[in-house]
Amino acid sequence: MGNRGGPLHNAAQQIVRRQKNKSWIICLTEFKNRRRALMQPGLYTELFFLDEATALAAGHRPCFECRRRDALAFADSVAQTRGLEQLKATEIDALLAPDRAVRPDDPSRRIESAQLAGLPDGVMVRRDGAFFLVLDGNLRPWSFSGYGSRITDALEKGEVFHLVTPAPTIAALRRGYRPVLHPSATD
Repeated sequence: MGNRGGPLHNAAQQIVRRQKNKSWIICLTEFKNRRRALMQPGLYTELFFLDEATALAAGHRPCFECRRRDALAFADSVAQTRGLEQLKATEIDALLAPDRAVRPDDPSRRIESAQLAGLPDGVMVRRDGAFFLVLDGNLRPWSFSGYGSRITDALEKGEVFHLVTPAPTIAALRRGYRPVLHPSATD
């Protein structure tokens, strides 16, 4: 689960904005026995993702309250990519925000299939409107219900893909951050 810094919905529970601020976070669905009704007026809009790789691809980062250990590991990985010792949540948010503004079909996101093998596990890519998880040098088709069987032939076809996962997150994955994946990713 996650949110984008506040309410994105109106009183009729209709989504009326893309974000409230730059803090796009990934939270646990269960934490300290907290219970809440969804889309409460004036409170943050709950967003649900298949798994952490999906949320990371959407430009979110782990929450520093309910996922503190993961948030610190992610922050350390991002900091290392910048030659820094530590980064605050607001600094990570500032790094991710520009990447979120890049259109999905922007040429800067384009990669050739030969480049897929060099991507770390947990990166999401898109081809012809379909989304894929990079895992163990293969692609796993993404859907709302889970990942499909791995695809190996796409890596050899010379096809064009687009990166979905933001560049700072890809760098963190290269430095060892491991997202929580839906069980279907490893079936």
